[in-house]
Amino acid sequence: MTEPEKIFWSKVGSRQFYNLKFRRQHAIGNYVVDFYCPEKELIVEIDGDTHAAEIIMEQDKVRERYLKSLGYSIIRYNNRDIINNVEGVFEDLIGKLQITPSSSPSRGGG
Repeated sequence: MTEPEKIFWSKVGSRQFYNLKFRRQHAIGNYVVDFYCPEKELIVEIDGDTHAAEIIMEQDKVRERYLKSLGYSIIRYNNRDIINNVEGVFEDLIGKLQITPSSSPSRGGG
C-alpha cells in the first residue's frame, strides 16, 4: 500500500468508520480496487499523480464503466488530499454516504 492508502486504511480498517466493513486491495472481475465497502457497494480509489496521465485516465474510465455496470459506486480521492486534508476527505465521504452522526456512537475515522 502507498502511504496515502495506509492513512486511509488506518481510519477505516477494523470497522472504525461507522462500523462499516472495508476491504483493501479487493478483486472485482479483472480489476483490483483500493478499498471496497460491501454494505454500501462502494469502491474508494486513492489516486496518485499517474492517474492524471491521459492514457491512465482513459483506462480508469473503462474500468469505472465496468464497475458501475455491476452496480458499484466509486469515489476517488487524490493522494495529496489524503495526506494534507484527511479530515476533509472523511467529511466528504460522510456526506456522500449520507451518514448522520447518530448512525453510530463510535465514529472513529473522521
